[in-house]
Amino acid sequence: MRKSVAIVYNEPHPSRYDNAHEEKAVLGVLDAVNAVHQALIELGCEATLLPLVPPFELARRKLAALGVDVVFNLFEGFCGEPETEALVPEALAELGLFYTGCHASIIRLALDKAKVKVILKGAGIPTPDFQLLNPQTLGTFRLGYPCIVKPRGEDASHGISADSLATDFSSLERQVRAITESYNSGALVERFIGGREFNATVMGNSQCVVLPVSEIVYSLSPEIPRILTFAAKWEPDSTYFKGTKVICPAEVSEEEREYIASNALAAFRLLVGSGYARMDMRMDENGRLNVIEVNPNPDISPDTGAARQSAAAGMRYSEFIEKIIELALEKEEHDGQNPPHVRRRQTGVDADTEKYARI
Repeated sequence: MRKSVAIVYNEPHPSRYDNAHEEKAVLGVLDAVNAVHQALIELGCEATLLPLVPPFELARRKLAALGVDVVFNLFEGFCGEPETEALVPEALAELGLFYTGCHASIIRLALDKAKVKVILKGAGIPTPDFQLLNPQTLGTFRLGYPCIVKPRGEDASHGISADSLATDFSSLERQVRAITESYNSGALVERFIGGREFNATVMGNSQCVVLPVSEIVYSLSPEIPRILTFAAKWEPDSTYFKGTKVICPAEVSEEEREYIASNALAAFRLLVGSGYARMDMRMDENGRLNVIEVNPNPDISPDTGAARQSAAAGMRYSEFIEKIIELALEKEEHDGQNPPHVRRRQTGVDADTEKYARI
């Protein structure tokens, strides 16, 4: 592969995440940048780096000046502003440039976890029941305990800690208030399910492939909630990091593997449609698999889920990166084939989402 490729990413800088001691997730993009850059060199590509900082008007001018075959999009949004993640693919599409990963509309949707869950429920794909709450609406809580409180519009496990699991009204009230005050997106409260936890990455456009499934296995003391916290991902010295292990491929039967893969593929086709995305799933008390989150353009650093799964599929890291680029360069006829949620009237989804803020 001899292509000219620009790696576009958000240049880390101080943000509100520093106040929550969550800056490690912001710096994590540099691991992906360095790894992708090295892979492109191995592939014989002419690779350049384009870090972006606010304001976006300046960033857009830099994008418009690119003269490359394809843009490798590692932009995760300006630091502390996850809602800006969709701006880069949106601009690249307007500029007529090929770029890796998912469309802007998909990224924008995935950052609203409540809308994603409404769409999943509407399609009959299991996902835990939820409510949108703030300190003023706590009196409407109806889910029961335990439940998990998370930011409505963050990724990388921002805002997720042992305190996220609420077991009574006092802990629920405390965490809803903390999330509401710390994150612009508000609090999503979800019925907690504590069965086996899996994730799977799906890649493709018209033809899709599900990479080998991973399982998250916890070896924590009984009093510590078994949830994938920020510390479990980003703080190597923490109890959570040391007590959270990823097994890939997951130790499951062929029937179980097919069941997990089919659920991941169904969620991908419904909500994503093209590019690559990781589906996070967990079993409930009846052994039914629930989709917890959909992650378009997930972290592809060598030691993270998507890359680990590609290695389990027999791909070298450079081959994984090459496949991502090939998907971006495929013929444009697939671009007009939006996933079903895009074809649905958005006002209907908004109305359904709003319902969960009222009941």
